[in-house]
Amino acid sequence: MLDAVTLDQMRTFLAAADEGSFSAAGRKLGRAQSVVSQTLANLEGQLGVRLFDRSARKPVLTDQGRALVIEAREVAGRMDAFKARASSLAGGLEAEVSIVVDVMFPMFVLTHAIGDFQAHFPDTALRVHVETLGAVVQPVLDGRCAFAVMGALPDFPVTLVREQLQSLRLIHVAACDHPLAAFKGPVPTEELARHVQLVLTDRSSLTQGREYGVFSPRTWRLADLGAKHAFLLAGLGWGGMPSDRVEADLKSGALVEIKLSDAPAAGFIMPWYAAHRPDAPPGPAGRWLIERLKDTAARCPSQE
Repeated sequence: MLDAVTLDQMRTFLAAADEGSFSAAGRKLGRAQSVVSQTLANLEGQLGVRLFDRSARKPVLTDQGRALVIEAREVAGRMDAFKARASSLAGGLEAEVSIVVDVMFPMFVLTHAIGDFQAHFPDTALRVHVETLGAVVQPVLDGRCAFAVMGALPDFPVTLVREQLQSLRLIHVAACDHPLAAFKGPVPTEELARHVQLVLTDRSSLTQGREYGVFSPRTWRLADLGAKHAFLLAGLGWGGMPSDRVEADLKSGALVEIKLSDAPAAGFIMPWYAAHRPDAPPGPAGRWLIERLKDTAARCPSQE
């Protein structure tokens, strides 16, 4: 019976779980509620597992349903990636490839990959947008960019297909004459709270108002990583930076790494992904660039 489970059944299962009702799932899929209900009943019968509790006004995922929805999402995502790859191979070459890149992503990886892209696709125009946080995702969701190069947001849109590129170590630094630079050992949270933390501001509604890696109630928000770097060097506050961006400053002594008492044992490691819409996969040139980013990242020293 399990061999008869179809991708359509799993997509119906995911729609019902995401939308919170069979009727809403039907509207999303363009089907009658009765068809959705019957499809899910058939799926439960084939699996031998009750996915939804139907005793209330709206169906609620059971414990088994909550466990299986994770697996179903992974299967559907892999199929989306498979179809995206097939579509890229069958499609024509794009006249232009537009991408959006998180400002924290290592630029030496990006520039090496794009240099190779230019050599292989000299007649394909390239448009690169640099953003941060939710503003990296929005152009892809809107269809303005073929894919995003982004970090792992806690509320990553499940509607996007993502492919891991590499991981990046984030460190917290302060100028050599900043009070935190003289602190011996890991800095307690209460001590961090006494000093201004420099934070990148969000320019999108997707993650607006949400805090990522903020440890101090005293924050200055900047819209540019270069400005944040300059503020750090000027001793105007402390904050997190990609390790590759401050390597020279640490060697010269202009900046000092500060350890946080509440930091994870392995430090702050951020995975990086190429993410695109399943219904609008990159064409051959965009797909080539994603694969080259993977290859380039693999050749660079791991920062984990």
